[in-house]
Amino acid sequence: MVLAENLVLVFLAGLVTAIATGIGAVPFFFVEEFGDRWNVVLWGVASGIMMAASLFGLVDEGLANSAGGFPTLVVAGALAGVALVEIADWILDRVDFSNDNSDSTVDDSDDVDRPLEAKAFAEGDLKTLTLILGILTVHSFPEGVAIGVSFADLGLEGGVAVAGFTVPVLAVFMTIAISIHNVPEGTAIAIPMRAMGMSNWRMVGAAVFSSLPQPIGAVIAFVFVTWAREFLPFGFGFAAGAMIYLVLTEFIPEALKTGRSLPHSGRIELAIGFAAGVMIMTPLAYI
Repeated sequence: MVLAENLVLVFLAGLVTAIATGIGAVPFFFVEEFGDRWNVVLWGVASGIMMAASLFGLVDEGLANSAGGFPTLVVAGALAGVALVEIADWILDRVDFSNDNSDSTVDDSDDVDRPLEAKAFAEGDLKTLTLILGILTVHSFPEGVAIGVSFADLGLEGGVAVAGFTVPVLAVFMTIAISIHNVPEGTAIAIPMRAMGMSNWRMVGAAVFSSLPQPIGAVIAFVFVTWAREFLPFGFGFAAGAMIYLVLTEFIPEALKTGRSLPHSGRIELAIGFAAGVMIMTPLAYI
């Protein structure tokens, strides 16, 4: 019974982060579009939050749970996380999502600039959305793992009282960090959907959809580290490695691509956003 209650709590924490992605689309209820400068800042904030959460939360905790000497499991986990991201990209590059439906209401003339999930949602293409969910599972899984492993000490003393549970401070920190990070990510997902004329609520649903694998990954990771606590450092390293790699290879390049029309290619806005993200999360890491 206790395990079931814990699993529900961990799942709900992951669900909170998924819902936070939908919040990123809510501003479109009030404005038509965001300028490139604002978008670059948002990408910077998301990057700074992820880096701070990974380094000051996951890596620190992984090292603390490692035996003396070289942190082999932390490093191995980080490499596995990087490998997972690369595998996801490799699969995405090789899966054929072409649609031969000539009656589609979506103009395909600028698909290059539109995320695949935006086009699939606009067309209601269930097959493509199913494939995309598989890819998103790999990409969102590290964030779910981060939540799951952060709950490893659930019920032990020294945590925060939440709904009758003693929740580890790290779990609260990671849930907040990933939730805040997911908001600008949801905005980035909604931008091309706005250009394609999708309704506001459909954009919110699409943003939440993109993060649905997170609560699932959280539960799987929690069960794994609960049953095999000796691999806890590996779990922390895995989540940290994957998230840092995503920041370096996807978030920052996407920010610079978005800001290419700005002075200095948006690097100033990116730096400001990144610094703000780090400043938001760093104090929470030491509460």
